[in-house]
Amino acid sequence: MKRYFICFLAIMSITACTQKNVFFQDWDTPYGIPPYDKIKVSDYIPAIKEGIRLQQAAIDAITANPDAPTFENTIAPLELSGIALEKVSGVLFNVSETDRSDALDKVVEEALPLLSAHEDNIAFNKALYERVAAVYKSDQSGLTAEQKTVLKNHFEEFEREGIGLPEESQERLREINAELASKCQKIGTNILAESNAFKEKFGFSVSAYPEKMTSTADRALRRQYLEAYTMRGHNGGENDNRSLAVEVLKLRLEKARILGYETSAAYELSDKMAHDPATVDSFLEGIMKASTAKAAREVAEMQEIMDADIAEGKLPEGSRIEPWDWWYYAERVRTAKYALDDDAIRPYFHMDSVRNGIFTEAKMLYDVNVEPVKDAPVYSPGNVQTWKLSYGDGSLIGIFTTDYLPRSSKRGGAWMNNVRSQYIAADGTEVRPIIVNVGNLAEYMNVDQVQTAFHEFGHALHGFLTRCTYPSVSGTGVKRDFVETFSQINEHWAFEPGLLALYAKNDRNEVIPQELVDKINASLMFNMGFMTTELCAASMLDMKLHEVTDFEGFDIDAFEAALAKEIGLNPEIGYRYRTTYFNHIFSSGYNAGYYGYLWSEVLDRDLFSRFEASPRGVFDKELATEFKRTFLEKGGSEDPMELFKSFMGREPDNAAFLRGRGLVE
Repeated sequence: MKRYFICFLAIMSITACTQKNVFFQDWDTPYGIPPYDKIKVSDYIPAIKEGIRLQQAAIDAITANPDAPTFENTIAPLELSGIALEKVSGVLFNVSETDRSDALDKVVEEALPLLSAHEDNIAFNKALYERVAAVYKSDQSGLTAEQKTVLKNHFEEFEREGIGLPEESQERLREINAELASKCQKIGTNILAESNAFKEKFGFSVSAYPEKMTSTADRALRRQYLEAYTMRGHNGGENDNRSLAVEVLKLRLEKARILGYETSAAYELSDKMAHDPATVDSFLEGIMKASTAKAAREVAEMQEIMDADIAEGKLPEGSRIEPWDWWYYAERVRTAKYALDDDAIRPYFHMDSVRNGIFTEAKMLYDVNVEPVKDAPVYSPGNVQTWKLSYGDGSLIGIFTTDYLPRSSKRGGAWMNNVRSQYIAADGTEVRPIIVNVGNLAEYMNVDQVQTAFHEFGHALHGFLTRCTYPSVSGTGVKRDFVETFSQINEHWAFEPGLLALYAKNDRNEVIPQELVDKINASLMFNMGFMTTELCAASMLDMKLHEVTDFEGFDIDAFEAALAKEIGLNPEIGYRYRTTYFNHIFSSGYNAGYYGYLWSEVLDRDLFSRFEASPRGVFDKELATEFKRTFLEKGGSEDPMELFKSFMGREPDNAAFLRGRGLVE
């Protein structure tokens, strides 16, 4: 069954006899924002146990119903059965990733087995399955498109999780699921510890690694940075992830085999758009061939500059571009080609200015108004800001929290979390979402960080603008290889001149000069061979790890090296993520799914081509309204390919993707 504590992204008040635990109370806060200042670490586990009890009671009521199964008496209450549990898990898993502590780590370690067992109790509930199956096999003509999708998802998820297996197989699956939850959490904790150790050693966070590699002239020091960065989780001791990663991969393979699949990749892809590993492998191979060729041309350009350094006596004869040289010499090429200096750009992209930019874009496209929520409770005072989003008629869209700056208690990367999702409650009222964007960005951002902010707000808009009835398909509740479409398309507006003129201003309120705007846009396809190759290689590593059929004597280092040779990875480029710190595939649900960034990019660039072709320009509000109604409002309630074809009038075309990444001449 779907992991209910992360799938039913919605919150409602828990009714319970005790009033001491904050999760058992109605929250007298603006818009139902969690009262972070009142939540104690000791509140979480009792609240999780109560949420589990309440959901199980709701399911027992469904299965005990003597009436013939219908959507309204089976599927609808099943959709809302996990709402109480989400009130606590929505807070816990957000705070544990952004403001962790040893005490919170212990809570999560205790919570995961409880949640895993609870999810398995639902997945293997035969009485519940029989009611769901009866509805699925009955006449569906009276159901809406959203109801049909929700019903299909529940039925197929029972099948995927092993409802038809013998009891001994189900018991083994329970053990595997519990072990996976625990081990994946440990991998994530180890990655954070290794990243903090990196910062302690060098004085800057892993999120600042690209910037440091770009600006550090000392070649030996760059090599130290790269070796420390790529050895995270690979240094021995208690934070070493090598054996843990292999154990997780073995368990995933065993689970897939029990469920009737040859590999864990085949299992994971069975409910995705791509559907099978062969489709993904072919898709990635085509991109890799083009990107490595472009990267080789980029190496040649960098080598010319390195040769000049050799001629000036700055480097020894015979020096060649190595992985620790790429960022530095790529920046030298960029400066020479576009005369674009990060130090000249950053003053116009202060964190507050960029945030104003994403809000302005939302207004221009979707008529979204934004205002700060004063005195809102936050989980990390001084680091977190809260905003109210509404339409022109005053109707609430949702509550938005931004948490942009790095700190040692926050895991690396950037992401969007639903603390509460949009859905229609049992009494017919609409619950509006509470969403957080988290990043590890600089106070004054470079081009990549600006794109990251727009990317994560694209996810947020997907969650905010949805108008679904059922929580499992609301907002970002879409197929994993479709979800990045809406974050990535939002990046395309970031550097549009009309928008930059409104938000890209320095501390003297001066608008970014047109000369810099032109340079930024001219440079956006720069270094795309490297960036595409790095991303594609990581996607292929993810896929191939999950296509292994025998882990006897498996060695991660040997596997990574052999794969790099097999896929033709340029020797000057390493994997974006090595296995031991590939958090996406161990702790973020992207196992056999990291390819989704590239898969979605084919779709998002194709979709954006309609905006580019609009005679009213890329801020065509009428077209944006059509886009919102077709995609954002519908969440995962309809088949993604059918939605795509209804908007574009055809099948996807990868021409815009190839042009956008400079992979065609």
